[in-house]
Amino acid sequence: MKIQRRGMLAAGAVAGVSAVTGCATTAGAGGTAAFEVPRTTLPVVGSSEVFPVRRIYCIGRNYAAHAREMGSDPTREPPFFFQKPTDAIQYVAPGTTADHPYPPLTRNYHYEIELVAALHRGGAKVPVERALELVYGYAVGLDMTRRDLQRAMGDEKKPWEIGKSFDRSAPIGPIHRVAQVGHYTQGPISLRVNGQVKQNANLNQMIWNVAEQISRLSMAFELQPGDIIFSGTPENVGPVVKGDVMEGAIAGLPVLSVRVT
Repeated sequence: MKIQRRGMLAAGAVAGVSAVTGCATTAGAGGTAAFEVPRTTLPVVGSSEVFPVRRIYCIGRNYAAHAREMGSDPTREPPFFFQKPTDAIQYVAPGTTADHPYPPLTRNYHYEIELVAALHRGGAKVPVERALELVYGYAVGLDMTRRDLQRAMGDEKKPWEIGKSFDRSAPIGPIHRVAQVGHYTQGPISLRVNGQVKQNANLNQMIWNVAEQISRLSMAFELQPGDIIFSGTPENVGPVVKGDVMEGAIAGLPVLSVRVT
């Protein structure tokens, strides 16, 4: 079944391809801004430049074991995506442990360690074989989740932004350019809480790899430079409480360390 899905993905992507390069446009009337809105950026390792973040896309249930622990069947479920606002980002500098506030309204706050792909080119209906051309670099990220609120909304057939898209729900490290680290198709991904391993998997266990995610996303949205994609989490997600220290690791990238306060 998975092979059939991937074949359909490739065929659909080849059917129509827009320009893979491009830049985001700004809509709206001209004039002077009534007030300033902070721009969200991430440092680029080995450069004085910063990466401007436009949108945050996240793929759900992209490791088979995690899909099963969340009550889904990974052999039948097509990929699905949700978004976080750009100000959900909490930048965490390598070699530091950032204070991460425990959010309001929840009593079941979960970690999800993920590889993040950052795009410097855009496009619509991008074929899988060209999708990695869009990737500028990679980072380590956490998709923090108010699990009780997410589940409550799901039970009521309502959107679950309140469980996913809140302040500082996306701790992330700096961007490492593809020229420095290459593309991530395999390698260990793990998360420790207070020194104890909680999540431990390999990136090659993704149901949909990064190239396939980009291609699939571009069927629904015209991707733009500045978009970032959280590529899914392995199994064994679980809760943290105040005082816990989370350490997320992906081979070749610096550890992401966060303390819940």
